[in-house]
Amino acid sequence: MKSPLGRRAVALSISAAVGGFLFGFDSSVINGAVDSIENQFGLNDVVTGFVVAVALLGCALGAVLAGVLSDRWGRLRVMMIGAALFFVSAIGSGLAFSAADLTVWRFIGGLGIGIASVVAPAYIAEIAPRQIRGTLGSLQQLAITLGIFGALLSNALLAGIAGGSSSQLWLGLEAWRWMLLVEAVPAVVYGVLAFTMPESPRFLIAKGRYDEAREIFARLVPKADLDQTMRELEQRIAEDRKSKGVSLRGPRFGLQPIVWVGIILSVFQQFVGINVIFYYSTTLWRAVGFTESNSLLISVITSVTNVLVTIVAIALVDRVGRKPILLTGSVMMTASLGTMALAFAFAETVDGEVSLPGAWGPIALVAANIFVIGFGASWGPLVWVLLGEIFPSRIRGKALGVAAGAQWIANFLITVSFPAMSGWSLPVTYAMYAVFAALSFVYVLTKIPETKGMELEQTETLFTTKPKASAAR
Repeated sequence: MKSPLGRRAVALSISAAVGGFLFGFDSSVINGAVDSIENQFGLNDVVTGFVVAVALLGCALGAVLAGVLSDRWGRLRVMMIGAALFFVSAIGSGLAFSAADLTVWRFIGGLGIGIASVVAPAYIAEIAPRQIRGTLGSLQQLAITLGIFGALLSNALLAGIAGGSSSQLWLGLEAWRWMLLVEAVPAVVYGVLAFTMPESPRFLIAKGRYDEAREIFARLVPKADLDQTMRELEQRIAEDRKSKGVSLRGPRFGLQPIVWVGIILSVFQQFVGINVIFYYSTTLWRAVGFTESNSLLISVITSVTNVLVTIVAIALVDRVGRKPILLTGSVMMTASLGTMALAFAFAETVDGEVSLPGAWGPIALVAANIFVIGFGASWGPLVWVLLGEIFPSRIRGKALGVAAGAQWIANFLITVSFPAMSGWSLPVTYAMYAVFAALSFVYVLTKIPETKGMELEQTETLFTTKPKASAAR
């Protein structure tokens, strides 16, 4: 949007999405440090998987807490708490003296990620004009991909300067420790930005702070629409208050149907195995014959691909719509994961080292990047867009928290199981991810209506009707 009002909404959305950058950075920075941590602390595959994945348990708890606290204290105060958790985790992880305390610091960082995964989409959805809400909602995923890129690039640079991730770098600390310490810088930036942003006007009206909400809306909507915007929002919130005490409970296994939609979308986003690429890719490519430096470089290239295709998704989401993009992404992921399963079926073990013979190495590498393209242009950003817009305002914070919590539990299950499963059978592992990608296609095709161009409060009704009743326009 080219108007000053649109530019303000964009600026606020970008500021909120810095939490997404930290989300991506914190979740992927472990990639370049996994082997060094395993060697330094003498860990086996199961313990290594837990140290990597324990942050995701923190994510689940942080997401649930963020939903409750953001409805009680406001979006900004919870953002500040998240920034503090990121900072503490970065310092503690970088100076860890054992696997036990590293696990604690990783869990604390996970709390910060969980908070960022809930608060940023909610804040952006509540300040964004409906015409560009999908685009601005996608900024969260773009920030996540930039955070992944930043983590993997800094890993490669630090390992390159030191001569290896286990080599000493500055102040007598190994490169892998500096990989973790670097996160303190964006954590401080996020905290400072949170102090400068206005609170969500929807939250302010819900708390009876009408003058503050009006002042903020005056900078986000045209003057001619200001009174109507305030009246409509006050009316919606008043209607919500008539339903005060409403919970997420419903007839379907204890939850409302719309909450289950968010949970299922979140679980599918993780069960396709995307974070295996970003948590273990360096270890994976080393296992099939690449050097550490080349493996780090491949991981950086993959993260750049992820950023670029996310930008494509942002450009298309409000033009093409959510559903067609999700379906296309599911097809690409199914095909590429199936190809990776086939490639690793030909893996050979020579002198204890795994390698892919002939053309299968390049084929696996290309398939992995096609998978990243398919995910990054569809399920990566669009699930966050849908989670920000499908829930009614009276339960948005709580429902987002539950959906994001389910996402992190699913992520944990995939991440913690990968080292053991890959040691048993990589072909079976990737075939399993391909099956989930295929099921995601079926679910979207049959259960998800289009929400493009709709008012935020109208989307709830779509999920109580059949998909063919979609009001896309």
